[in-house]
Amino acid sequence: MSPVSFTSAWLHDLSPMLVRLWGEFGVRWYGLAYAAGFLLAFFMLRWMGRRGLTPIPPRRAGDAILILVGGVMIGGRLGYVLVYDPSLLTFVTSSPPWWGFLMINKGGMASHGGMVGVAAACWIIARGFRTEDESREGASPFLHVLDLTALLAPPGLFLGRIANFINGELLGKIAAMPGEPAPWWAVKFPHEFLSDHDCSSRLSPEDASERTKAIASIVRGAGYDGDLAAGYGRVLEKIQSGSADLARQLEPWISARHPSQVYQAVAEGVVVGGVVWWFWKRPRVPGAVACVFLMAYGALRILTELYRLPDAHLQVQRLAGLSRGQWLSVGMIAAGVALLAWRSRGSLPVMGGWGVGRTLKA
Repeated sequence: MSPVSFTSAWLHDLSPMLVRLWGEFGVRWYGLAYAAGFLLAFFMLRWMGRRGLTPIPPRRAGDAILILVGGVMIGGRLGYVLVYDPSLLTFVTSSPPWWGFLMINKGGMASHGGMVGVAAACWIIARGFRTEDESREGASPFLHVLDLTALLAPPGLFLGRIANFINGELLGKIAAMPGEPAPWWAVKFPHEFLSDHDCSSRLSPEDASERTKAIASIVRGAGYDGDLAAGYGRVLEKIQSGSADLARQLEPWISARHPSQVYQAVAEGVVVGGVVWWFWKRPRVPGAVACVFLMAYGALRILTELYRLPDAHLQVQRLAGLSRGQWLSVGMIAAGVALLAWRSRGSLPVMGGWGVGRTLKA
């Protein structure tokens, strides 16, 4: 990794792979982020059970998290495919994993879809867990389980956004074009040249041609004379492996962008997490924490999307000035308000409250 300068933009040189085994197969930061998020959720839920903050027994925390894993993975992937790239449903190839839906490296997951999957998982968890005598233990109000997931989600959301940053995906808006002075907080993502958001669309035809020729020269100089895109991908791998010389050559031709992934990591993981955990210090009526989460997440997502580019392959990228992610966030806020109204009609007793919880035996 190249040193970070606090006087100019940094050229992103992080590899999406922690360990590359062969080809594109290996241990990826994205997968580790999900695994770490679920592991943290397991320990947090077990702690809640031991403190008497939830009817879910500590020994059933693992079962609950496995159900949530299924909800997040299926809902998140299905949400991305249906909302952002339906063509993956019909894309079939002869190499593993054969079906576009299963190719997580193509588009990844959608957080909004993941939340729908989580809601379905919460319904299953709320029914309780079957015991050896065919009875059920740990049954909980559905709204209470929603509250628990709102409390467990922020660390995973934070780690997922950091993985997006490491992958160089979900690019932010341009802060400075190639050759222009860039603010110190901006990041130059070399991945842009292979994306639909390449800065060349904002250059004059002459400048865009000069930039392409310069990048092609760098690729040829690195020993790759074939397809430019394939050769550029190999150059990126060399930069990610520590080639400072190639990084210096490429850096002047890359735009500086808002690190929108970091903005969203802080907003969704730190700020939303802080808000819901502060709110849950006292016992609350089931559903109250979920309402706060939906409204806080939706509002902050709308704000941070101002610095993030919409998916370029969408035919309609903005509607009434808002991106698809912002409209989905408006829906989350509306869902939070609707849940608040529905919850107010109930008569469930207050639950939880980490500031007053009592410790139970496992």
